[in-house]
Amino acid sequence: MNALEAGPASLAQLVQTTGLARPTAHRLAVALEHHRLVHRDTQGRFILGPRLAELAAAAGEDRLLAVAQPILTQLRDLTGESAQLYRRQGDARVCVAAAERMSGLRDTVPVGSSLPMTAGSAAQILLAWEEPDRLHRGLRGAKFTATTLASVRRRGWAQSVGEREQGVASVSAPIRGTGARVIAAISVSGPIERLSRSPGRMHAPPVLAAAEKISESMRRP
Repeated sequence: MNALEAGPASLAQLVQTTGLARPTAHRLAVALEHHRLVHRDTQGRFILGPRLAELAAAAGEDRLLAVAQPILTQLRDLTGESAQLYRRQGDARVCVAAAERMSGLRDTVPVGSSLPMTAGSAAQILLAWEEPDRLHRGLRGAKFTATTLASVRRRGWAQSVGEREQGVASVSAPIRGTGARVIAAISVSGPIERLSRSPGRMHAPPVLAAAEKISESMRRP
């Protein structure tokens, strides 16, 4: 697998790079191919397989959740509101972690909940830094506009008031991985009566700080 890191290789090249006997190199490559850790390109050369990407995604998600959970709890305690972590999955956003307000009126989003990408501050965050064509497709039927997303990119956070659910307001910020790519959104949400119709004024600073803490941890090797 290390030999394939540089790119496609024929069996002869694998033998030369690894120093293994030809039958041994062939046997190992075929065994790895069976488990989808190695694949073959159109020319029959060995390349790294799709299973590696699946394992990397799973490891990245586990790390994100491990890093995020205590920070979500701190954010909840600091703001007094429920805090959530969302990741995009296709045309939806999924709540992958949460820290709920302990008592009183609150916005509860159970872990595993799938919400639309057409409303809410977390949806704005997950869409705002997409490639232009995907961004414009995502705006079809959305309750926010391209102008809204331009503002989100400029200030680095998003807010919504009664957008996803009547009476609920929220503030979200992006979590970034390697290459500054947005990999998730962190949010606080609660009733408009407490968050007001300008929830960002109250909660953008702590949400941004929490997002930066998680992003910093995700960027470390």
